[in-house]
Amino acid sequence: MKNLLPVRSILLALLLLMSALKAYSQGYLKADGQKIVNGKGEEVILRGMGLSGWMLQEGYMLRTGGVAGTQHQIRAKIEELVGPGRTQEFYDAWLANHMRKIDVDSLAAWGFNSIRLPIHYNLYTLPVDQEPVKGKNTWLEKGFALTDSLLAWCKANNMYLILDLHAAPGGQGNDLNISDRDPAKPSLWESEANQQKTIALWRKLAERYKDEPWIGGYDIINEPNWGFTNKNDKNGCNEKLNAPLKKLMVDITQAIREVDKKHIIVIEGNCWGNNYSGVLPSWDDNMVLSFHKYWNYNDQASIKNILDARAKYNMPVWLGETGENSNLWFRDAIYLLENNHIGWSWWPLKKLGFNNPLEIKVNPGYQQLLNYWEGKGPKPTADEAYTALMQLAENTRLENCIYHKDVIDAMFRQVHSAATEPFVPHDVFAGADIQAVDYDLGRNRYAYFDKDTANYYISTGGERTSWNKGHVYRNDGVDIAVNLDERDFYVSSIEDGEWLQYTVQVAHKGKYKILLKVASDNDKGRVALLLNGKPVAPPVAVPNTGGPVNWEPVQVATVQLYKGPTILRVRAGKGGFNFSAIQFEKGSKNTAGRQFGKNK
Repeated sequence: MKNLLPVRSILLALLLLMSALKAYSQGYLKADGQKIVNGKGEEVILRGMGLSGWMLQEGYMLRTGGVAGTQHQIRAKIEELVGPGRTQEFYDAWLANHMRKIDVDSLAAWGFNSIRLPIHYNLYTLPVDQEPVKGKNTWLEKGFALTDSLLAWCKANNMYLILDLHAAPGGQGNDLNISDRDPAKPSLWESEANQQKTIALWRKLAERYKDEPWIGGYDIINEPNWGFTNKNDKNGCNEKLNAPLKKLMVDITQAIREVDKKHIIVIEGNCWGNNYSGVLPSWDDNMVLSFHKYWNYNDQASIKNILDARAKYNMPVWLGETGENSNLWFRDAIYLLENNHIGWSWWPLKKLGFNNPLEIKVNPGYQQLLNYWEGKGPKPTADEAYTALMQLAENTRLENCIYHKDVIDAMFRQVHSAATEPFVPHDVFAGADIQAVDYDLGRNRYAYFDKDTANYYISTGGERTSWNKGHVYRNDGVDIAVNLDERDFYVSSIEDGEWLQYTVQVAHKGKYKILLKVASDNDKGRVALLLNGKPVAPPVAVPNTGGPVNWEPVQVATVQLYKGPTILRVRAGKGGFNFSAIQFEKGSKNTAGRQFGKNK
């Protein structure tokens, strides 16, 4: 045994070395003409996720938007209730729980190859007005330690980490929430001290990570939105020169290159990263042009300006931020981008909301807290508020979140396949129920058909469209509501011609009576059943049940089913009713029925 110990040690060392070599085998990302390539010269399409809400909270993510939109306002609201000490405990727990190795492991397993980290500068250095010595920078270990941990988890999964300065000192725009800007204090553009601190922070970050190949790049200023020459153009969408923006980005680039000549530098234009007037051409040979895309059409015209810039200036482009829409929009956007060799980073991974991979649950105590802040309920005690907030922080842990697999399916599988898959297994037998909201996974017109499927208000110039009017359970165009008394989800707001598909497994051959559990406050609805693409019987009337959640079963057919897979569709010939479940009962031997299924 003694002779084996050195051999085991050598083998272990070799395995560790091989693992390390594997982690570093792809090399640094770099700009190569109009492509991003790795160290082998292979094109890399970044498929990323932005970690919004972790280091930087926005009001809509915590449902405080009506009373506190910026993080400093949210923090002030919390301090009023629980005091500074307990507030710090909440934020420490939030940072510890919101992003962990399990999150990165999951992102890698789902298919992502990169992460964009939205940085709040105040985790890395003090605000200018809090510096003990004017003009000096106090460095805080908290932000760097969090970044180190995240990078280690990324390296373990062969994922690139892109550092994104989301909240710059002073704040970089008039959209206050995204940069946690306090308009009572000088902005980034109104303070030389804030600009110098921004430059110094980037030099510090580059110095720390200059030898890390799994750092994908430096996204140096997120979504500048500022009217430099016309204060009425407050978000800088019509700015022609953008001189202060270009100067600061050039200065940041120079500071980075003093210590790091390897990593990509990502630049963003004015007007939330989309107005590059006066900014280009690039001033560095390892630079990527970023743009952001929300709530517009997913066609070539929607990205023509960025494609033109890519060709004119011969530099790669990257969609650094997008999301906050429906599954159909997600799928169509990714298909458009990848067909044009454009990588992407989605927004966000998790929040108190349904249209992202992970949804943070709202605990009853936190809802009471929201009610108080909105003037709809009594003030909680300090202990009650503290308990609710600490539970909210606990709920940010991945295992406590609601996983929306339909979002991931839309972003990866549906991009390349029109096939449908069961959302959950459906075994059919006498007495079985299928929940209406558990229709198949897949694209619109394949797994379901709905008339309102995404929000395109930027392109249409109209109002925002709510594709799922209930904002719960799934992120398709299908409208889903919840019965708050019973906590049951159901399909609502059904329109003429809309349908849902269910792939089921019939356990035993036989005749089955099929009923639909419906509710309506009118008698206009009509519904039909199709099996394996064929109608079973003429549409049946949906009765007035006396209310939108007064459920009654309506028999639509008795059919002969055979063991094995069967595809069932429920189609509304005339809408105006709600739909909760499909029920299967043993059919009467004397009841005539058509035969569907295999082996007829």
